[in-house]
Amino acid sequence: MMQQQIETVLMQELSPQVLLIENESHLHSSGKGQNSHFKLVLVSEHFINKPLLARHRMIQSLLKPVTIGVHALSLHTYTPDEWVARGGEIPDSPACAGVGH
Repeated sequence: MMQQQIETVLMQELSPQVLLIENESHLHSSGKGQNSHFKLVLVSEHFINKPLLARHRMIQSLLKPVTIGVHALSLHTYTPDEWVARGGEIPDSPACAGVGH
């Protein structure tokens, strides 16, 4: 399963303190049971002193071999201090305009 592969790669490479992976495909026009849309929340010391774009590129590079066919990765990346500052609050996902179309 793709979600397990994503988890394995991120755990091995980034040793996250927090890792949340949600398959949100059912919220989009691709429908339930698909692997088209994932939301990832990661808290890792590997993000310290790295700008947001560098964090996202790092994750995309790591996941490229296992996310073939994925339409969207919603990435929420934090250092441990940033995570504490936001109170551990998981960001909401935006509504998809394509649902039901």
